[in-house]
Order: sequence, then C-alpha cells, then structure tokens
Amino acid sequence: MNGVIAGISYRALLGRRRIWLLVLLPAVLLALAVLLRVIGADGERATVELMRTFAIGIMLPLLGLIAGTGVIAPEIDDGTVIHLLAKPISRPVIAQTKFLVAASVVALFATVPTFLAAYLLIGLESGVASGFALAALVGGVAYAAVFMLLGVITRHAVTIGIAYAVIWEGLVGNLVPGARRFSVQQWAQTVADQVSSSFFLSTEIALGFAATALLVVTVGAVAWAGLRLRSFSLTGDE
Repeated sequence: MNGVIAGISYRALLGRRRIWLLVLLPAVLLALAVLLRVIGADGERATVELMRTFAIGIMLPLLGLIAGTGVIAPEIDDGTVIHLLAKPISRPVIAQTKFLVAASVVALFATVPTFLAAYLLIGLESGVASGFALAALVGGVAYAAVFMLLGVITRHAVTIGIAYAVIWEGLVGNLVPGARRFSVQQWAQTVADQVSSSFFLSTEIALGFAATALLVVTVGAVAWAGLRLRSFSLTGDE
C-alpha cells in the first residue's frame, strides 16, 4: 500500500459529491429502522427482511459501486491517472492501494449502519445484528474489488455496475436458484446465516463455497486490475 496514493484517493472520494451518496444510503437504512420501531414492526422477522432486502440487497452493492469506481474511474476519464502511472510505483501496488481505500470506505459506511439498524430494532437477539454486519463487511470488500476492476477496464463502469447490481444481483441472483451460487449478495447472506441463529434467515449456499468465492473474487479482481493498469501507456491509450 502506498500512503500518498491512499491519501489522495481518500480526499478525492470523500471530498466530492460522492460523499453525500455514501451518507444518504446508510441514513435511509437507519430511518427505515426508526420507522419500523415507531410503528411497532420491530420484530426479528421484519429486521431480517430489512437487512436482506435493503442493507445487503440495495445499499451494499450501491456503496460498493460508488466507492469502487470512485477511486479510479474519474482519474482514468479525465486523464490524471497518467500522472500517477508515471510515478516509479508498481501498477499492482496502485491497484491494491485503490482497493484498500474503496474497501475501507464501504466497510465504514455499510458495516456500522447495518449493525446499528439491526441493534435498534432487536438488540443483539439471535445474532442478527452481528451476522449482517459481518455480511456487510465481507460483501462490501468483494463489491469494492469488483467495481474497482470495472472502473479500470471500461469507461462505462457506473452504467454497467448499476445494470449488474439491479439485474444480476437484484433479480437473477434472488429469483433463479442456480444463479445464487454466483452472487456476492447471496455469499454475504450465507455469512450472516452462519453467525445468526434466527429462524427467519436461511440460505442454500454452503459457507465453504461462499467464503472461497468471496476470497477468489476479491483477490482475483484486485490482481486483474493491477495487470490491466500495466497496459496503460503514458500517452493515455490502453
């Protein structure tokens, strides 16, 4: 990891309009939790559904998209990445640093609000809060890697990322049984299921497969991004 690149990436990611999107999504989650608490729908079943559908199903991939593409795609679009690549720094180190910045941002804005929202509704009951917080962490890290890679390989990363999150993760991954084995969202829910003892939370994917898939996707995406950066010339051509 390169400290200078990390500092620049944090300032760029958190100092632009993206920060408002990063804050808005967790705020909506907490607001929904408060609403459920006020109207008395704060049982374990409602909490699990909120965590599955909004925290993991909607908020997490969008945060991953914002942070993952935000650490590298704007620099590629405006050409400033050329100045970074001209430095005597290994391209894989650049990719790894960008990934760590994106992953840490997603972890902060996803894990903490997820735990707080579940805790607000049912406390530590059945390990729901802890389970989904861990799911948000591991899933967010994987999403950060995938979307950072997407930002490196295409100038349409945001558009493709939204389509992927909505169509594959949101629809296909939830509705088609076989496709669930290839969904980051489903892998994350498997982790939550292993930590939580809630009767209302169950998954079909084995923990061994989910954990391996999360690791392979994360490491593979970061490694691929590093290799891809090597193909950039200092004139800005890929």
